[in-house]
Amino acid sequence: MFEVELKFPVADWEALRRQLEQLGAVWTPPERQRDQYFAHPCRNFAQTNEALRLRTSGDNHILTYKGPVIDRLTKTRRELETELVSTPVAANVMTETLIALGFQPVRIVEKHRRSATIRWQDRDITCAWDEVSPLGMFVEFEIVTDDAGRAASADAVLSLAASLKLGEPERRSYLKLLMIHDQLESPTGSLE
Repeated sequence: MFEVELKFPVADWEALRRQLEQLGAVWTPPERQRDQYFAHPCRNFAQTNEALRLRTSGDNHILTYKGPVIDRLTKTRRELETELVSTPVAANVMTETLIALGFQPVRIVEKHRRSATIRWQDRDITCAWDEVSPLGMFVEFEIVTDDAGRAASADAVLSLAASLKLGEPERRSYLKLLMIHDQLESPTGSLE
């Protein structure tokens, strides 16, 4: 499966929320997501534009691999996900397993997310409103599709963003943005 995604910083959330609700968005209650990212022992994910994360939301845990971006207009990439057993220790056991295999924890990204689905160009687009401290608020549009649906999904996501006049997308991940922020906030100016 492929994830076709665009993300935008949002300055005026209320105006955008109204526009999306006019398109049929009904928001879920906010959920806290905690994403632990890992570095590969033999290759640099920052250079290959890949990611391995363990997401925890309540008692739900999902291990996700994201492949390199394969589209220049959207953030389209292969995505493999598997849910872990929903027990309090599942995330700890998976983290210890990854560390035992040579993966190293990089950073935790915490956000509050509300989601909605809207129908656009005969496609269901997941809209996520993310509050990521200290970065601010973002909206993401995403479609998960097979290879045959990639082009039409990219067209739909691009068309929705253009209709909402959102400007240029933010192609960097929250992880990358937070690492840049951390570097700027560090007294030495280096990653810590």
